[in-house]
Amino acid sequence: MHLHEFLKSLHEVVRPRTYLEVGVQRGESLTFSRVPSIGIDPEFGVVSELFTDVHLARTTSDEFFARKKPLAHLRKPVIDLAFIDGMHLAEYALRDYLAVERFTSPGSVVVIDDMLPRSVEEAARHRRSVAWTGDVFKAGVALREQRPDLVVIEVDTQPTGVAVVLGPDASREGVLPGYDDWLDVACAPDPQAVPEEILTRSRALDPKRVLASTGWAQLRRLRRAKSVNPAAVRAAFADLLDARAA
Repeated sequence: MHLHEFLKSLHEVVRPRTYLEVGVQRGESLTFSRVPSIGIDPEFGVVSELFTDVHLARTTSDEFFARKKPLAHLRKPVIDLAFIDGMHLAEYALRDYLAVERFTSPGSVVVIDDMLPRSVEEAARHRRSVAWTGDVFKAGVALREQRPDLVVIEVDTQPTGVAVVLGPDASREGVLPGYDDWLDVACAPDPQAVPEEILTRSRALDPKRVLASTGWAQLRRLRRAKSVNPAAVRAAFADLLDARAA
């Protein structure tokens, strides 16, 4: 399943009340939103017809989230669904996730693109190939290792996979303990050391299986929760976690 087909279907199962996207480009993925939305990209060139109320911010994500009220466009400053597809470097992707997490509820969903590079060359920090993911995959590894409260599920979308992050915790206020130490290790010179399970996609789940999970209905109910219950999120998506472990 292509990334855009997966994103369109994800809108249908998540039923977000709000949507945010980092990395608008031509606006193709924004066409799936039917709710108040925000798109962030310093060089967007939207050519697609958009079907929703959207604030397009021609700026970097760092600058946008540094604003006093970055989500002023939304009636309530909570992001139900976010898609991160900005700079193809691990530190930018992780920083974007942490910025988005500040404005989430326990039922929010964050999708990060380019998590499954198909070769070491494609995963280089300095682009040398036509198709290029950069080393974004490291952001997913960091979240899984340093934030065990989160559910991070790789999905085998085409062409370069995504990670779906569930159970974000806004109370952390965008802080990841150990970020500086991680950054020192993450910014390694090319060629990058890409884990075998990333290159082979051995841990990634089929997109159709992810979309068919019974957890989405339960996740929508978690939006009303005042605090994150990681056990509840894991229980909701036990079918996917069991499939990944199999």
